[in-house]
Amino acid sequence: MIARKPQILMLSVAVAAALAACAKKEEAAPADAATAQAPAALELKLDESSLPGVNRFQLSDLDTTKNACTDFAGYANGKWLAANAIPSDRTSWGAFEMLAERSTAIQKQLAEQAAAHAGATGVEKIVGDLWSTGMDEAKANAQGIEPIVPELKTIDGLQDKDAIVAYLNQSAAKGQAFLFGFGAEADFQKPDTNMAYAFQGGLGLPDKNFYFDADKKTIRDEYVKHIAKVLELSGVATADAQKQAGDIMAFETRLAKASKSREEMSRDVSIYYNPVTLADADKLTPNFSWTKFFESQGVAPQEKFSLAVPAFHQEVSKMLGDTDPAAWRAYLRFHTIDGAAPYLSNAFANESFNFYNKTLRGQKEIEARWKRVLGTIEEQSGEALGQMYVKVAFTPESKAKMETLVANLGTALKARIQNLAWMSDETKAKAMEKQAAFTTKIGYPDKWRDWSGLATSRDSYYGNVQAATEFNYKWNLGKIGKPVDRTEWGMPPQMVNAYYNPLQNEIVFPAAILQPPFFDPNATDEMNYGGIGAVIGHEMTHGYDDQGSRFGATGKFENWWSDADAKGFKALTGKLVAQFNGYRTDAGQAINGNHTLGENIADLGGLATAYDAMKAAAGDTPDPKTDGLTRDQRFFLNWATVWRRNFTPEELKNRIATDEHAPAQFRAIGAPSNLPTFAAAFSCKAGDAMVRTGDQQVVIW
Repeated sequence: MIARKPQILMLSVAVAAALAACAKKEEAAPADAATAQAPAALELKLDESSLPGVNRFQLSDLDTTKNACTDFAGYANGKWLAANAIPSDRTSWGAFEMLAERSTAIQKQLAEQAAAHAGATGVEKIVGDLWSTGMDEAKANAQGIEPIVPELKTIDGLQDKDAIVAYLNQSAAKGQAFLFGFGAEADFQKPDTNMAYAFQGGLGLPDKNFYFDADKKTIRDEYVKHIAKVLELSGVATADAQKQAGDIMAFETRLAKASKSREEMSRDVSIYYNPVTLADADKLTPNFSWTKFFESQGVAPQEKFSLAVPAFHQEVSKMLGDTDPAAWRAYLRFHTIDGAAPYLSNAFANESFNFYNKTLRGQKEIEARWKRVLGTIEEQSGEALGQMYVKVAFTPESKAKMETLVANLGTALKARIQNLAWMSDETKAKAMEKQAAFTTKIGYPDKWRDWSGLATSRDSYYGNVQAATEFNYKWNLGKIGKPVDRTEWGMPPQMVNAYYNPLQNEIVFPAAILQPPFFDPNATDEMNYGGIGAVIGHEMTHGYDDQGSRFGATGKFENWWSDADAKGFKALTGKLVAQFNGYRTDAGQAINGNHTLGENIADLGGLATAYDAMKAAAGDTPDPKTDGLTRDQRFFLNWATVWRRNFTPEELKNRIATDEHAPAQFRAIGAPSNLPTFAAAFSCKAGDAMVRTGDQQVVIW
């Protein structure tokens, strides 16, 4: 199991063979090196005809038997949702997923070309090697558990606390952290400098609540069965596997008791920042030396590092002292196998799918192997593949139009801040200072990451994944104590998403999201403003949500609010919490308004800002009234189109428990129900479900 550092800053809206081949080429080369020809450069090509289509708003999608004022989601998306079942290899299906399918199809073409190119170097070699070894199913099946046998033998030899600690340090140095994530991030107080952060980890279930909530008992029981099955597949006798599974569940339950929940972590970003000296950390965890850990990772001693959730690390230290080494061995053995399962034989990959995708999320069939391999490439070398992606899938014209949209949204947001009735001039000045300092990144990085030093081959899929994991981990550790590189991106260009980073005060829009229904350079303005315009506004507003608002214009974690304004802001956000607490799924599940607060604030402010920007861009031009719909109606309908999405029952339940985003159908209606401009666009009346007035209406930004 690889415990990855959480994305605490992304507030948003998935060897011998190659060496032998090279040797043969060298043997066949002309004796006179001067006459030898370098391999031809790979000219990437894209077959557009084989790509899935994009999802756009269409007049025929509207269910005119529904009333937009009482059931806007049904009116805008009901027909489409009824006609578009979830594919068997997915747990949800909608606008985001359709774009992801298109992006994945492009990536497949590129990976195939890289793998087939003789003499590939640089990023093309990395992508080609991962693709070729990942797609060699026969070899993976023939190898079985063999790639991780040396690791399992090492674990079997851990007989005492000191040996276990030494192993935890050694495995972490290879990027395989079992109990906590560790890495570089900007210092909350000095955001131009990276510091080291250690986070909680160690759990196999999605959140601590899964270990205790009564309605999660079935999942807990299935998890224990999964643990036992994985151990059996590795060669452990059935009776022993079942006993070890119980021990592992007890082990993780103890960790869960000392952990913070996802909701706690998402609604109080300060939890991540707990600067301590190495000496103080060592005293806190007497059975685990942070001084020795830093040394084992090749990180120079630091004046301070952030030990997030110290109670969790204290509990780990206690467990090192009082838990039977046999239980530690069982835990480490299981998570080593479980973490490697997607890269081993089908028996292991299928068992991983059966629990994590089928049981937890309701996915009926495992994804095609090529999709899973591309997922691995994106995870391990996403920006390398991204360099190839943008050569064929992103145009300068799209970037130029996006820059105009961002500028217009910025102007509209500034005006909204200036006109806030509930905020003092003093705090407004700070808010506008932050808005003026936004950095925008569109499409792909201006400076690509250097991948030299990552050695991949055509020998072993698992070996390539491990090499990339260790390379990425060490690359990240290399940032500790150094200036923040503000040119870096937190997402690859081929990812259908966007984010706001409060420590850099930046908004980022990867190339893959710049397609319909979000963005179309040939579409009318209201469609783009209702799509990507609202996404731009959403990311900007994250700078002012309940957590982003705790960072200033330079990215420093600081309070720039007057006491009165902070109190007023909390009262307004409380109304939004109450609004989303009132939403229920068809199965009666309540939405958690507190957990989803940050995203709901961003949706509300983003949509309102995008509407203002659209009206300003339209000026006095006559309303074209396309297909019988007004400009305003089309704006709101494209917003709803973005949030059309079907979920399996299991996935919906899982997301409500773990996701800081409200389910899509409630995002489609939540923000517009608070906007008088929506009511005016559809001639809604007081009392209609989509009309909020008085204390029920929420206006924040």
